[in-house]
Amino acid sequence: MKLSNATLPELPEEILRPTYDRSRLTPGIVHIGLGNFHRGHQAWYLHRLMQQGKAHDWAIIGAGVRPNDAVMREKLLGQDCLTTLIELDPNGTSAEVVGSMIDYLAIEEGNGPLIRAMADPRIRIVALTVTEGGYYIDPVTNAFDQTHPDIQHDAANPDTPRTAFGAMVAALKKRRDSGAGPFTGQCCDNLQGNGAILRQTVVSLARMSDPELADWIDQTCSFPNSMVDCIVPATGPNEIALARDLGVEDAAPVTHENFRQWVIEDDFCAGRPDWDAVGATFSDQVHAYETMKIRILNAGHQVLANVGEMLSRETIADCMAHPGIAAFFHKVEAEEIAPCVAPVPGMTPAAYVELIAGRFSNPMIRDTTRRVAFDGSSRHTGFLLPILRDELAKDGPIEGLALVEAFWARMCAGIREDGSEIAPNDPNWDKLVEVARAAKDRPAAWLEQRQFYGDLVGSTRFAEAFERWLVLIWSEGCEAALTAYCR
Repeated sequence: MKLSNATLPELPEEILRPTYDRSRLTPGIVHIGLGNFHRGHQAWYLHRLMQQGKAHDWAIIGAGVRPNDAVMREKLLGQDCLTTLIELDPNGTSAEVVGSMIDYLAIEEGNGPLIRAMADPRIRIVALTVTEGGYYIDPVTNAFDQTHPDIQHDAANPDTPRTAFGAMVAALKKRRDSGAGPFTGQCCDNLQGNGAILRQTVVSLARMSDPELADWIDQTCSFPNSMVDCIVPATGPNEIALARDLGVEDAAPVTHENFRQWVIEDDFCAGRPDWDAVGATFSDQVHAYETMKIRILNAGHQVLANVGEMLSRETIADCMAHPGIAAFFHKVEAEEIAPCVAPVPGMTPAAYVELIAGRFSNPMIRDTTRRVAFDGSSRHTGFLLPILRDELAKDGPIEGLALVEAFWARMCAGIREDGSEIAPNDPNWDKLVEVARAAKDRPAAWLEQRQFYGDLVGSTRFAEAFERWLVLIWSEGCEAALTAYCR
């Protein structure tokens, strides 16, 4: 059955669907970056609230700023912005159609439709999932990068911006001038202090062209920090076929694990839905929650992904099924990562490691190693290197973390151990490949990439461990390195 408003009553009865009248929904949120994670996470929380008869004035309008976002727009508009969520639990599969999104804006140069939508007084939250590397910050210092060509363009052309942040600034100018007031900027990406980073990007960009507007944004808008968590694989032919097997023809279904978490700072200048009524947590301890998640889960993903790519393990579950990789994961997490994490209410770091290990091992979740390894330039600097700095500062163990970095350097050489080629998988791929191949003979070349390692290049202890591991990997292979670390 082709998914649409008209066919909802005809779907197989075991598939849950909206019980609310979607024609009566009105918008309250614009979400920029409408990938699988948003549709399986924030949109789901809102949908569940709507199922209770609440938040019908908070519907989502989707948006993108890149030309290739037009492909997703066409798919979703072709099915009335409905999405089939398929939960992949080892004990069984279930599906639910989510209806909290009601439109997807046209994608145009200069972002006029997006600016007009965000300037609408009905919009009270502008949310984003644009990846960790999408906030125009220095990966080492987290400072705003005002030299980037996109930022320079938006500062010189504030009415026809190229970036999502430039569009937010333009919309906020219209709202200030019309008296519509501010909106909340809500980052849903895996960044430590993600709300503070979003504030920095928006305010700093505004200051380059209109300092008074920048002050108004800084003083009136809110940017709550949050921690978001749900493993949501990319959609391909297998996921589309799975939806069809369940009885739904969906051009962009979303598969996900049977776990979600959303911890949010309760700082919304223009109101918010009552997401806590459907399982979200409002807390003033977001930093502790996000530190635990980013360090144990997100850094843990990088512990697995690079060596998994080298050993041709297709998915994260396949990595966890490999005895050597699994032992490596557990040892690094227990001895080098968890000691740098504080407990949160109801959860110790050790218990969280076990929770994550179980989630990563779910064979139903076809979360590809390639997807997890994507953009190591941002993920290593954001997830792993802060832990390494903490361990060095207290003279703690770093052998496993150094080995993770050596696996990344080896992976970026672009050839797996079975001789197959690794397709470009990083915005900086060509340069990474060049440096990785030079590091085969001179390992220090890798650490001299100061844009990633910063002052770590001066740590003799780290440099020596990294060199020892990289030499071993190149001479004897990844399996030998895993064995040497774990024994």
